[in-house]
Amino acid sequence: METKSLTHIAFIMDGNRRWAKNRGLPIAAGHRQGAETLVEIAKAAKEMDVKYMTVYAFSTENWQREPAEVETLMNLLRHYLDTGFKELQENNARIVFIGERQMLAADILEKMAKIEADTAQNNAVTLCVALSYGGRQEITAAARELAKEVQQGTLKPEEIDMAKFASKLYTVDMPEPDLMIRTSGEERISNYLLWQLAYTEFYFSPTLWPDFSKEELKKIIEEYLTRERRYGKS
Repeated sequence: METKSLTHIAFIMDGNRRWAKNRGLPIAAGHRQGAETLVEIAKAAKEMDVKYMTVYAFSTENWQREPAEVETLMNLLRHYLDTGFKELQENNARIVFIGERQMLAADILEKMAKIEADTAQNNAVTLCVALSYGGRQEITAAARELAKEVQQGTLKPEEIDMAKFASKLYTVDMPEPDLMIRTSGEERISNYLLWQLAYTEFYFSPTLWPDFSKEELKKIIEEYLTRERRYGKS
């Protein structure tokens, strides 16, 4: 049993829209405040010696939202790709993106690629941003890649095991999350890291994401460190 290890935290950053509505503000204000919170929490995770942090920024299902809100989110993304991640880069953070990139605009893809290249050698913390991401879609894509190798004769079906399958996932170079935190009181995983969360500990916070703080993160980590991770063992 493992009790004192915390390398990777995954977040579902939920509650931006409710935060804005509760204050009589436009939805865009909630997303902007949520983006600011992301930067602060990433810095806090680094201070707490968390080496990996994955955040659910935009799901494949989010493309079905009202076009105006999607456009607002994409423009906010452009802004943070240009300026918002600079503080994290200066704090030696490596930034990577996972998801279905073909659905994103060309200028956004260029900005993402530049950030990944510019931060590739940083090693204080890795911030993995799940963007245009869906867990079922990721698993389907991995299965498709393995099927191609079998069809090409470079892989035998009996050679496919869990390690081989995991090598085709977006997160191949990262450890699986130890802890998944979802804010806003919702208690589901919403098509997020379905393979990777198999033995992850969950924590559901009632706090809306824009109000989530370094202090709350510290309390959640302290609670997590009291748990025994059994991995199906007695």
